[in-house]
Amino acid sequence: MTTHFEVKNENYLISTDPALLDINVIHQYLSLESYWAMNIPKTVVERSINNSLCFGVYRDEKQIGFARLITDKATFAYLADVFILEQHRGMGLSKWLIEVVQSHPELQGLRRWMLGTRDAHGLYEQFGWTVLDEDTRKRFMQRHNKNPYA
Repeated sequence: MTTHFEVKNENYLISTDPALLDINVIHQYLSLESYWAMNIPKTVVERSINNSLCFGVYRDEKQIGFARLITDKATFAYLADVFILEQHRGMGLSKWLIEVVQSHPELQGLRRWMLGTRDAHGLYEQFGWTVLDEDTRKRFMQRHNKNPYA
């Protein structure tokens, strides 16, 4: 029996239970509103969710936010697809979501966390994230398909 990680406050729930995820909400946000996954096919979103540790944010049992973690739960995690729907922003939910993701019991003691962001550096810096320094940049490489969903 799998135990899902859940944290509640007065009005919201964050859960790793995949049965609660609303694929349509996630796909709509990623494919139509995000800058990083514009036009992503629904099948790709489904496959990414099935192979990741996902955190859904809910209000009144409706999904209003999301974060996806690609991880081995031992040494490394890559944080991706983080969002709160626009009508729920400005209430500290992004901060709470990052706090909950980083406090997940199976993710403690990881050697490295990574993410990519164009405009949310200030959010992540509050939780100990830093921009890669020159020495670190020289160690990491990438293969990047800049427009896979065109």
